[in-house]
Order: sequence, then structure tokens, then C-alpha cells
Amino acid sequence: MAPIKLGFLIIFALAITTTSADDDDDQPLCSDFYEKSCPQALPTIKRVVEEALHQEKRIGASLLRLHFHDCFVHGCDASILLDSTPEFQSEKFAIPNNNSIRGFEVVDRIKWAVDEVCGAPVVSCADILAVAARDSVVGSWEVLLGRRDSTSAYIDEANRDIPPPFLDLPQLVTNFGNKGLDVNDLVVLSGGHTIGFSQCTSFRDHIYNDSNIDPGFRRQLQELCPQSGGDANLFPLDATPAVTDTNYFSNIIAEKGLLHSDQELFNSTETKHLVTFYSHNLEAFAKAFAISMVKMGNIMPLTGESGQIRHNCRVVN
Repeated sequence: MAPIKLGFLIIFALAITTTSADDDDDQPLCSDFYEKSCPQALPTIKRVVEEALHQEKRIGASLLRLHFHDCFVHGCDASILLDSTPEFQSEKFAIPNNNSIRGFEVVDRIKWAVDEVCGAPVVSCADILAVAARDSVVGSWEVLLGRRDSTSAYIDEANRDIPPPFLDLPQLVTNFGNKGLDVNDLVVLSGGHTIGFSQCTSFRDHIYNDSNIDPGFRRQLQELCPQSGGDANLFPLDATPAVTDTNYFSNIIAEKGLLHSDQELFNSTETKHLVTFYSHNLEAFAKAFAISMVKMGNIMPLTGESGQIRHNCRVVN
């Protein structure tokens, strides 16, 4: 089944400017950054993402997760894509990422195709992640562009700042708040779990130790995820893992949230209200998701003369 179009409302972020790639340092992100330097950049990213989705529906969630895990560590600077060097250890080996984060080969294909159509490496890997995340959920919001790429990776920050699936609600609120994201952003961006799968290691504690879980759902999961072994076994984050819909929120109401952190969203009056509201309002969820994605994409970007445009997303120039 093809994914339902999530961002069918085009969301224009506030304070979009017409800054070009030739302006001074500290320039704001803008939607038309590559309009002159490479007008075919965004259509090319979209084409390669669509090809990847056709080959494997699961890759959409992986690309979305790559952007999220990138932005939560030292800002949206593509540091997550860097391989280890003698100077630093790759974020790919951080606890939240190791043997879990994926989609790097798709990013490589996008980078090659974009550089080919542009005639030079003018599009940053950080911008590729932001656009690919939008296209992976078949969204239509305007991605703000102009990020540049980090020249280092930050594994210690990755271990500290990427929210693990066992956080309780106050910890989640604090974690997102530290990145300038509010409670609505927390609920809406968690709704990205409407697509994709999770490994047994991420939900084992929830199904064996928590009480706020539907008994039948618990038994179903325990058959797939024993108390020992089967760590890499996969289970969908909701019943329609290839479709962008509101089932994720409905599952939480029914105490069928796969992760402890998912079900925690039903533990306060404010978040319970948001979960309930989005569970029966796809249009509102689509609009809010787009706004929160743009907001997340603005976390500490490198712009102007900061960082670089990597020739290979895996290594510093």
C-alpha cells in the first residue's frame, strides 16, 4: 500500500527570507536557497527517495529518523553521517544508533545524484537529510535550506541527547525542551512513529515491566520478543507501518503504544488531550507535523562560512 500523503497542506514557515547562497555568514535558512545554484536539486532528492521507497517501504521511517537523530546532536549538521576517523568516533556507534540507525546508502545515492545534476557539490548533506525526511513521508511542506555540514562527530552528545525509548514523560519534556521544542512538538514528532518498525531491545522493558499496556497486545509482543534473545526482532510501531495516518495516536489511547516513551504520552492532561485530538484529526496532525519538522530543522544549523559542503557525506573534505 502506498503511503498516504501526510503534508497535503503546504506549510510556509514564519520569517522565510529570500537569502541566497552568496550572502554573508550567519544567514537564515530559506526555502529557495538552491534556486539559482541548482534548481534541480530538490526534484532529484525526491526522485531518489521515491525510488528507495519503491524498493523498501521501511526506508521512509529510516530517513525520517536519520534527520531527527542528526538534529538532536549538535544541531542539524549531518554529523550523524560521518564515519569514524583517528580524530573522532562516529555517532553511528552511539547507544541509540548502534545496529539500529540505517539509510546511509540511500543518502549516498542521493548525494551522488544531486552532485551529478548540479555539476558540483553545492548541496549539503545536512540539507539532503532535511529534504529526504520530508519526501520520505510524502510531505509537501517547504523545507528551509542553507545548512552546511559539520567537520566532526559528537558521540558523547549522541549518547546524552537522543531520547531513548525508556524515558518517562517529564524526561521527554525536558529532553525536547532542551532543543527548543515544546510539548506539542513532542507529541507531534513522536507521531512520526506512524511509520516504521522497532527492535525488540527497544520495547522489551515496556512489555515485561510496565502495567499500562493492553494484556492481549502484551502477549502478542512477548511471543515475538522473549526476555532473552531475539534482540533484533522487529515489530511495527503501529498497525500500518507503511502508511502515514493517525493509528499511532489511537494505539496509545488503547494502551497499545509499542515503546514505553510512546505510552508515556498518555500520562498527563496536556499530552493526553493532544493525543486524543490528533487521533481523529489527520488534517490537524499533518499541519502540526509539518510545522514541528520545520522547527526541528532549525536547531543550531551551520550556515554561511561555517562548516563545509562535504563531497562525500561520510567523510570530511
